[in-house]
Amino acid sequence: MDRQKKIEQYIARHLDEEDGILRDLDRETHLKVLGARMISGHLQGQVLTMFSKMIRPLRILELGTFTGYSAICLARGLQPDGKLITIEIDDELQQIANDFFIKAGLQDKIIQKIGPALEIIPTLSESFDLVFIDADKREYLAYYHAVFPKVKNGGFILADNTLWNGKVLDEIDPGDKQTQGIIDFNAYIKSDNRVEKIILPLRDGLTIIRKK
Repeated sequence: MDRQKKIEQYIARHLDEEDGILRDLDRETHLKVLGARMISGHLQGQVLTMFSKMIRPLRILELGTFTGYSAICLARGLQPDGKLITIEIDDELQQIANDFFIKAGLQDKIIQKIGPALEIIPTLSESFDLVFIDADKREYLAYYHAVFPKVKNGGFILADNTLWNGKVLDEIDPGDKQTQGIIDFNAYIKSDNRVEKIILPLRDGLTIIRKK
């Protein structure tokens, strides 16, 4: 076993234990959903909860619900009267997510919307303290432009998968629009002087962006 794998296992042993609801959601996702590896999982979920509890957001927007793991983690840091809006294009995932929002006691805090994020975002009247982007990698830059005006000054945008399994370092296949989308997003964020930013090498890369 290589050293990096041992470090990951060491970290996992020294986290707070994954609670039963999230553990059951992880198991059900792997049993029933193709592409289950896209779930946030224990380590990233703990990080999202910690960020949310530090920020104490009143409003959160999530792009890419999947089966609801990250939404539950983020919603646990909301203010008592806070709300999280989560957008997912795949309506077949809605029921799993909804069932676990209820099990987590968060059904009154999480609002699910089904459809293309770029069509739904302009219809939202809220402003947000925290946005989590984890949807179609080809659209990351478009998502950023769409949500930016709705993020409060001093608010945060978290973008997942910004190292994209290391493909950002490789020569790009002309047909690989997802890798190109991530590279274009990273380059734009680097040059955007309206924000402060850092990429954490957490799992597949997590970019933290703060609107000045």
